[in-house]
Amino acid sequence: MKRLLPLATAAAALMLTAAAQAAAPGISGNTFTLTAQPAYLTQPDGQSVYSWGYGCTTAPAFVPAFPAGDPTPFCNTMQVPGPTLVVTEGQTVSVTLTNGLPTAAGNTSILFPGFNVTASGGVAGLLTQEAAPGNSVTYTFTASSPGTRAYYSGTQGDLQVEMGLYGAIIVLPNGAPTNGTCPTHNTAAGLNTAGTALTAGGEADFRLSPTGAAYHLTQSCYDREYLFQFSEIDPNIHIQALAQITAKSGCTAGAAGCSLNVPTEPYHPAYFMINGRSMPDDMDTNYAAQYPHQPYNGNPHMHPGELTLLRIIGQGRWQHPFHEHGNHVRILARDGNLIVSSTSATQLAGPLLFTTTTTPGQAMDGIFYWTGKGLNWDAYGHHPGSADPVATLPCTPDANGYNTGTLTAVNYYEWCQDHNKPVQAAPFGDVAGGGPVTLPDANLFTNGAWYGGSMYLGPNATVRATGPTGTTPPSGTIANSPTGEAGFAFMWHSHNEREITTNNIFPGGMLMMMLVDSREFVIDESN
Repeated sequence: MKRLLPLATAAAALMLTAAAQAAAPGISGNTFTLTAQPAYLTQPDGQSVYSWGYGCTTAPAFVPAFPAGDPTPFCNTMQVPGPTLVVTEGQTVSVTLTNGLPTAAGNTSILFPGFNVTASGGVAGLLTQEAAPGNSVTYTFTASSPGTRAYYSGTQGDLQVEMGLYGAIIVLPNGAPTNGTCPTHNTAAGLNTAGTALTAGGEADFRLSPTGAAYHLTQSCYDREYLFQFSEIDPNIHIQALAQITAKSGCTAGAAGCSLNVPTEPYHPAYFMINGRSMPDDMDTNYAAQYPHQPYNGNPHMHPGELTLLRIIGQGRWQHPFHEHGNHVRILARDGNLIVSSTSATQLAGPLLFTTTTTPGQAMDGIFYWTGKGLNWDAYGHHPGSADPVATLPCTPDANGYNTGTLTAVNYYEWCQDHNKPVQAAPFGDVAGGGPVTLPDANLFTNGAWYGGSMYLGPNATVRATGPTGTTPPSGTIANSPTGEAGFAFMWHSHNEREITTNNIFPGGMLMMMLVDSREFVIDESN
């Protein structure tokens, strides 16, 4: 592991140079027509895994509104996870499912936990009405409350959910918070390296909620949002399902012998996925053409001080203890149920989690933020006496100790207690040698822990930090020079060590990066 770590961090640094953002893409409306069909999912080890999934049968309305062609959203007739259904609180929602699975797969269905569902058509199943091969069933319910929930097959779940029949539904609040309004989304991207203001509106708003809140409280206001669905694949189950489907091709539905008998125990998953992809595929763009049945990625970005809404769902069969480096996650709600104090309906009471551990079918909404507080050095690389105007920006603490006076300042939300504090006065020294931290020897450990090779935020950060008050080791990656855009990369990953492998190869699996970008860098969620 010690030998692999420098290689992994170096590889991560190179991958992070691509602009691969996320957001929470999906399809919107109140009437959806879906189909369940087979296709193959690609994995980073080169394998194609036969799977089943839900997809669109008619052209949907895609959200958020990405610029035309960048990227081009798609909803094929099968995808994993299934299309994220984005609806509004109070709407009557209708979902018609057509069973396009191979005949031997039998009936299929969808459950919508948390909603009172009326089913029409189809045939009676154990948990809900089911669609027989080639036929359809319609589910109708009222989106009764905001939040994030799972949907998944209610037919032979140990096989059909494993094969990929699951997805997410997001219910947006139907009005502004009852206790105030959310701040306007900050579209001013800050200052450039010459110290002049960039054009306001340079950063688009890709939030799904028109009010900027996930629920009816201002405490649920957020600046950007991401949806993460965690699942796993046991390839042996998929191989056996394909073998039996092939052997029973052309059989008559309901006839003797025209059904699958795929053992799902013992269970030995080898692929661990975020939004249907494993690392590093999950860091490619949404709707990337090379993943025609895995359109959603997992690569969050944010600016210091922003409130990032995480919509998290455990799919599949295992618990997944996912750890977000950089800070804990304050949980707002579970399964669409806002967690508030028993004495006050406006006082949030959700836990602060070190790992957002999900169980199958469980969903949670939480807030993540990062400010640089506690680093014990000036993350913005300020350098008194520098000719660079950004290097000499002031830090005026507000009542909480943060620089919040000028919204467009590069160091907006800087922790002022560390202003002008060098990361280390003597390079390659130790704490006693003049710095608050001990830096790794660049000859032994690649600076892959820092996006762009610098432990400072912003363009020219490495250059302006070099001088009598602080120096940095050699930095910069092949694709990012130290005078280019730089930010912090926090590895987000499962705390089950096997789940950060792909078919037992590290790194892979449930692993991604949270990139904290300096405010003058425009985060474009559309690519």
